[in-house]
This record gives sequence, C-alpha cells and structure tokens, in this order.
Amino acid sequence: MKKLFLILGGWTIATTAFGQDINLTQFYEMPLLRNPALSGMFRGDIRVTGAFRSQWNSATTAYKTQALGLETKFGVSANTDDYLSLGLQVTNDAAGDSRLGRTQLLPVLAYHKSMSADRDAYLSVGFIGGLVQQRFDPSGLKFDDQFVNGAYSPTNPTRQTFSNTNLMYMDAGVGVAYSSTAGSDLKYYVGGSYYHFTQPKVAFNPANDVRLNSKISVNAGISVPTSEYDNLSVFGDLFMQGGHTQAQGGFLYRHDLRQLGDEGETVSLSAGGVYRLNDAFAPVVKLDYFNWSVGLSYDATVSRLRQAVRGRGAFEVTITYKNFLNIRNSSADKLRCPVSF
Repeated sequence: MKKLFLILGGWTIATTAFGQDINLTQFYEMPLLRNPALSGMFRGDIRVTGAFRSQWNSATTAYKTQALGLETKFGVSANTDDYLSLGLQVTNDAAGDSRLGRTQLLPVLAYHKSMSADRDAYLSVGFIGGLVQQRFDPSGLKFDDQFVNGAYSPTNPTRQTFSNTNLMYMDAGVGVAYSSTAGSDLKYYVGGSYYHFTQPKVAFNPANDVRLNSKISVNAGISVPTSEYDNLSVFGDLFMQGGHTQAQGGFLYRHDLRQLGDEGETVSLSAGGVYRLNDAFAPVVKLDYFNWSVGLSYDATVSRLRQAVRGRGAFEVTITYKNFLNIRNSSADKLRCPVSF
C-alpha cells in the first residue's frame, strides 16, 4: 500500500500543483521554458540545446525528461539593431508507474527592440504556443480492490475503468524581458511571462472540466567579470501557479582556460550550484569548448520526499551548440548579445 500511496501522491503533485510543467535544474540552458522573450539572447545566429534528466530512480519507476531547444535569430534591417528570433521547444517526459507524461511541440517567436544606439539595451516580447499530447498507462497501477486479505495480485479484477488515456490540446504563453549592460562589463536581464493563459482542458474524461492553471514567472540574471579570465553569473526564477509558488536560483563561476580573442571563442570550465526552495540543491559543472558546451548536475533532495526516495535525487546532462551563419544579416558584426552568459 505504501507503494500505491507514493505513486498516487506523485501523480497528484504532478497534475494539480504545477500542471506537470517541466522544470530542469539547469534551467538557464533552456530559456524557452522560462520565458519566450529570452529566445535569441546569446552570441551567435543559432543555438541548439538538448537536455536529459532522470529523477528518483529508487522510487518505483524513475521520472524521465528529455528536452530540445532550437533558436535562430537575424537582423530586421541594416538600418536598425532590432532583431527577430525564431525557436522551437520540444519536450517529453514520463512520470511514475503510470507513465504519466506529456509531449510538447511549441514554436516560439520573439522581437527584440533596440532601446539605445550607444549600448546593448533591448526590450523583448515573445510568444510560444503549439500542440501538447498528454497520456498515461493504467496497466502499471495498483488499485485497492486488487488487494485481497492484504495481498496484491495483478490477476485480481478491478472496478476501475479508463475510457480515454490519451489527450491532445493547444497551449500558449507570452513573455516580456529587458536586457542591458551597466558600464562596460556588467550584463543583466529581468523579465516576466504568462504561460497557459488559455487554460486548456486537461482531464482525460471529457465530462470533467479540469483546466491547466495559468502560470506567472519572474526571471532575472546578471553576469560580471571578476578578472581577465574569470566571470560570475547569477540567475533566478519565481513561478506562481494554482496557488502554489516555487523559487529557484543559482550561480556559475567560469574560468577561461584558453581565449582566442573574440568573446565566446574560448575553452572554459565553470562550477556552481542551483537551489530550489524547499526541494533540492544541485552542484553543477560545465565545460565550454569553442562552439560546444556540456553541463552536468545532480539534485540532492532536501524536501520531505528524501526518505521516500532514499536520499537519491536527479541526474541531469545538457549539451549545447551555438555558432554564426554565413549569411548577409548575421549578428556576428552587431551588438545583439547583451546577456550572452
């Protein structure tokens, strides 16, 4: 029965508290999941980021998450520093014995308006929206009427029936952000977003009017060099959804092992940590090798779930590639990178 309670408890948390929204430990590597207005805020013309997360391997079936973010940007015209960014956020996850999961295919469009001719300062507005598939597999669940005299058997019949285990719906979100510099070195951004503003129906039974709660997020980050070869980045998010609040923040301290003169063309090693309030702390390491970067993190659970999961947390890896394109309106010779952390 303890296993059943753990399964159903995890299911309830996932579907009611936060609508099963994906939230990675290395959240700064997946800006489209934080705020669509953060799309395109990097040095380069294209960026591709993949992430894999495996959580709570000791609690029945591990929770698996995969995410892929694609971004590209280009100048609006030769007479302005405004630029447009296009993106695509793909996610897939599966949670617990029921394999409760969602697959999302969400295109992104963002416009970045230059607010100064003398320095990097942009007001950005972004939109994200697309198709979501939600499903679960009841064959992995155990029900109370399958326990006879305290003993469970999968051959015992159950009165629980499911007419629909698959659901598709449209979802959307909007965001705004302001990014700029202070002096010649410090870079920062602050923004907010509003996800699930259409509040789509997410009940597997169409007779039940259960809707996905809208979510408001506040995002901020700052990056400042501490020496010729070192840099400190600090970032954080605050999410509010369905009467619940989640705060997370972290930092990365980067040391350049090799520099080739242009910003971003380096070999560097970063170390830091991420903390989600009343949930987990995760040490993080990251290696940047020219156009490629690899990040590794491991969550140490600090919430009341740490006993149920036997002290085990989540392992996560991210891989990113970014580069310039050989096109006429490439951003290689433009400012357009105020928050390229």
